[in-house]
Amino acid sequence: MSVADRLQKIFRTVMEDDDLVLTDDLTAADVPAWDSLAQVSLMFSIESEFGLQFEDDQLTSFDNVGELRRFVEQHAAV
Repeated sequence: MSVADRLQKIFRTVMEDDDLVLTDDLTAADVPAWDSLAQVSLMFSIESEFGLQFEDDQLTSFDNVGELRRFVEQHAAV
């Protein structure tokens, strides 16, 4: 399963939306359920799934899903 597919699964679970489709330009502003609590849950779920450890300042530093995906692809033990 690709990083994008795995992220899609995480986002759908956290947002409780089986129809959510991730695109590289998707942002929190595009998803009503993506609030600060969902952001923290997303980051912890991504850390767990990919064996990553985000720095505190990284929790909100990604401008869109594409930046997050590229970071995961570069830093995760996939």
